[in-house]
Amino acid sequence: MTGLGGLNPSSGAMVLGLVQQQVPIISEPGDLKAASEKVADMVRMAKAGLPTLDLLVFPEYCLNGLNPKSWLRDDLLCDLDGPEVERLRSACADRRIWGCFSLMERNPHGAPYNSGIIVDASGEIALYYRKMHPMVPLEPWEPGDLGVPVCAGPAGSTLALLICHDGMFPEMAREAAYKGANVILRTAGYTDPIRSSWRFTNQSNAFTNLAYTASVALTGADATGIWSIGEAMICDPEGNVIEQGDNSPDRIVTGEVVPARADEARRRWGVENNIYQLGHRGYVAVRGGATDCPYTYMTDLAAGRYRVPWEDEVEMTDGTSVGYGPPRDPASDKETHRTNAPRQTTGG
Repeated sequence: MTGLGGLNPSSGAMVLGLVQQQVPIISEPGDLKAASEKVADMVRMAKAGLPTLDLLVFPEYCLNGLNPKSWLRDDLLCDLDGPEVERLRSACADRRIWGCFSLMERNPHGAPYNSGIIVDASGEIALYYRKMHPMVPLEPWEPGDLGVPVCAGPAGSTLALLICHDGMFPEMAREAAYKGANVILRTAGYTDPIRSSWRFTNQSNAFTNLAYTASVALTGADATGIWSIGEAMICDPEGNVIEQGDNSPDRIVTGEVVPARADEARRRWGVENNIYQLGHRGYVAVRGGATDCPYTYMTDLAAGRYRVPWEDEVEMTDGTSVGYGPPRDPASDKETHRTNAPRQTTGG
């Protein structure tokens, strides 16, 4: 039940709007300004059209578009305290609504960050995240350095944000849930080749963490004619899809989630309470369950020695095959080498 798409919210519900935004075409600074004005206007119009809305979620690249030729141009990047973000914050404050937004963030010390923010209903930034897993080799972004933050949101929610390719790593959603997130947002720029993977990972991330997931991608064609998927989805803690969109440009898919239901499952379930049971293996046989870490990949990663058995046979280990320059060597702390961007990507 989703309260008729949020028209009739249940007790304790948070009403979400997931914006299947038309891909913005960004080639000049004026385009970036226009994109931020459009997003701000959509915030205001959506709240006027559905006053019960608590949180409006825009996709990855909602300001900067999907054209790689514009990604590394300094005059087409954003700053956290820049005019584009200020417009979005003002729109949230004007309409007393929460918003989730994407920006390609200028980084004076290397490649730009692919960042996301959650803005509260007073216009303050409640969560600030940098994408941990750029979609290599197609994306040139610096890997995120802020971890996976969470914040308190409307209706007793604890929110986390994953950006596109992040959601393909089960460890990312698990980290968000481990920190208490009961509603995991996922924003994306994915195009058609990823449609099936998008669907089942959104469902899996919900079920394996007893969390709601709310996910949305850009849609429509960009300058190359390649379509993004849209595919707004809300999944409940059992992994069921309770709202699903399509690829209609600028459609806002709405629905409710009740964070307390996720909290209740985490506290009351026995069977399939997997996020608890991961650290309490076999508690029927062993008081409190086994609490060791038997997973080699976890211990190796923590020790800085992560290495797959086929490590030396991996062919793609940088972005030179798609037109980027050599990556910076962190040991020498040299600035990332920026070149002309590669051909059109699938977004991620």
